[in-house]
Amino acid sequence: MKRWLILEDGTHFEGVGFGAEGNVFGEIVFTTSMTGYQETITDQSFNGQIITFTYPMVGNYGVNRDDYESIAPTCKAVVVKEFARKPNNWRSQMTLDEFLKKKDIPGIAGIDTRALTRKIRQAGTMKASIVSEEDFTHAFDQLKAVVLPTNQVEQVSTAKPYPSPGVGHNVVVIDFGLKHSILRELSNRNCNLTVLPYNTPAETILELAPDGVMLTNGPGDPKSVPEAIEMIKGIQGKVPIFGICLGHQLFALANGADTFKMKFGHRGLNHPVREIATGRIDFTSQNHGFAVAEDSIDPNELFITHVEVNDGTVEGLRHKKYPAFTVQFHPDAAPGPHDALHLFDEFIEMMDAGKEQN
Repeated sequence: MKRWLILEDGTHFEGVGFGAEGNVFGEIVFTTSMTGYQETITDQSFNGQIITFTYPMVGNYGVNRDDYESIAPTCKAVVVKEFARKPNNWRSQMTLDEFLKKKDIPGIAGIDTRALTRKIRQAGTMKASIVSEEDFTHAFDQLKAVVLPTNQVEQVSTAKPYPSPGVGHNVVVIDFGLKHSILRELSNRNCNLTVLPYNTPAETILELAPDGVMLTNGPGDPKSVPEAIEMIKGIQGKVPIFGICLGHQLFALANGADTFKMKFGHRGLNHPVREIATGRIDFTSQNHGFAVAEDSIDPNELFITHVEVNDGTVEGLRHKKYPAFTVQFHPDAAPGPHDALHLFDEFIEMMDAGKEQN
């Protein structure tokens, strides 16, 4: 089945379809991950995006029950050079093709993903579509007319609160599009979790008397979530905070800093990050298209804790007055290296210190 990948600038690639049928529109991005395709596809931070895998073979170990980062992924499509039709792994329960069909996600293979990645690096992320051969003629006009949504967090956040019981610290998790691995790491540390929607007001959070609040990852522009910015202003100083990815960006906005859209973002598992205080280098998992503007950070409120080695962007912040810190990368990994897992332990220590003061 022939399919076409069409970019906003007029570039197009011919390929072979797999996964679900249907035409889709979205923002095209690339990830340099060499493994972890199931976790990548089910990461809600890819909401509304067409994911290009730079690694040439995808799907070779199938899909299994353990590696979901969400049960209902919301990426738009998957682009690969080659997909494995017959995976070989003892955990495999289905092929990538079968998985994408079940989740109603189209795929396209046979694409020169190196050329496509160079295009995105040079021109930046842009609108794109995957269409069938019979719809190719009018696809460019349709793509130009498409307006991509800006309510991604609303689409992926839980609609109602739910618990994940534990016996340790009471942690409120604000779901902006969380990865299950964040809940897993907190549960491994015996935390008693209550997951709340993205637009939960500060008063409701504080009524639960949490020992700490986790601000999770999520998709899109942080400035599209003004409710969360106001919520963070209302809880900081009253409860310890740990923010990851979108949570990091929202925390920065709540403290007067600014964010900007990156040309093509950071998406992959091998991003080196330097901790300024110690010089320690962690290799990290990242998935974001926005970043905190360094020159907008108020030195009286925040200080930078981590920077990206490759491009110098801000990768970590800590509040000077309140028990609160955030990172742009994913210490929970899944997929990716576990170099930064210690940050969850620092969050536990911060909550312990808060209890001692009270």
